[in-house]
Amino acid sequence: MTNHPQVHLVSHPVIQQRLTLARDKNTKVEQFRTLLSQIASLMAFELTRDYPTIDVEVETPLGPCRGKKLAVELTLVPILRAGLGMTDGILQLIPEARVGHLGLYRDEKTLKPVAYYNKLPPDIAKTDVIVIDPMLATGGSLNAAIDTIKQAGAQSIKILCLVASPDGIEVVTKAHNDVTIYTAAIDERLDDRGYIVPGLGDAGDRIFGTA
Repeated sequence: MTNHPQVHLVSHPVIQQRLTLARDKNTKVEQFRTLLSQIASLMAFELTRDYPTIDVEVETPLGPCRGKKLAVELTLVPILRAGLGMTDGILQLIPEARVGHLGLYRDEKTLKPVAYYNKLPPDIAKTDVIVIDPMLATGGSLNAAIDTIKQAGAQSIKILCLVASPDGIEVVTKAHNDVTIYTAAIDERLDDRGYIVPGLGDAGDRIFGTA
């Protein structure tokens, strides 16, 4: 699965160290939040590695200098609510990015996504989009999110997640062969409730202390 052309496994040692701490069931709420923010920021470096740039001129204290700036505008779309825990980390790296929000939850009986909120920038079609969700489990919620974002006109879409399941990767890449997934880990499997094993538990509950 790591050789899948649409999947980038981000294996940087610092990211892996922080992910290990986030997985630990003894990690407290405040540390868990910090870890997710840090991991998201570090992973965003990898995701934006090949983004195009344009030349710009700036004045340093000692004279003119030719530099670079991103040639594309970015929209971050966290999947509520857990995606919010990663968004600030990316905004620290790319503060000019805009933020849309999609509210989706998974019906615990059917495991199907249910939409309850949609607020995207009106010109999202002109931007590159990063969809943010800590867990790519069954793939249902992310597929629904991508469908909604594409309906709004966006064409360049990437997914940033911490942990993915093989099943979820298969579902998303089959439905959207033009979307790239960046993940820090591909875990073993899903359990009978659709949770990733070993995973890190319910990311939303651990971020907001609602477990």
